[in-house]
Amino acid sequence: MKKYYGTGCYVQSVGVKNDLEIDGFAICVCQEKDVELSRHRSRSFDELKEWGDDLSSFDLIVALSPASQRQALELTRFYHLEVEYWPILDPTGLGETRDAKLDSYRQTRDQIISRLHARWGPPKE
Repeated sequence: MKKYYGTGCYVQSVGVKNDLEIDGFAICVCQEKDVELSRHRSRSFDELKEWGDDLSSFDLIVALSPASQRQALELTRFYHLEVEYWPILDPTGLGETRDAKLDSYRQTRDQIISRLHARWGPPKE
């Protein structure tokens, strides 16, 4: 989101649980698009609040899994913000070889990029 649309909007990456480390395949395929994930750490919805962000300060949650959609809908019962579910391929566990795994992750990356462009239009140059 930040790469394609700049810092004009406030974006946080949050999940249902904290996996601590970002998957190496995700880091690799995002580097192909000049998106740096190697220092990124995932955090849970609970950690979002602990780190000083309040859900009420956001306008939209984009859920990429059914589990995150359920949790987002539960959390937003008390806040006026929109939840969108984007059914994106989960590439973990797909592919037998390194190249096949990378292809699965590229497909996921490209699905997310397509959804971003469909939702917010062409990226800023």
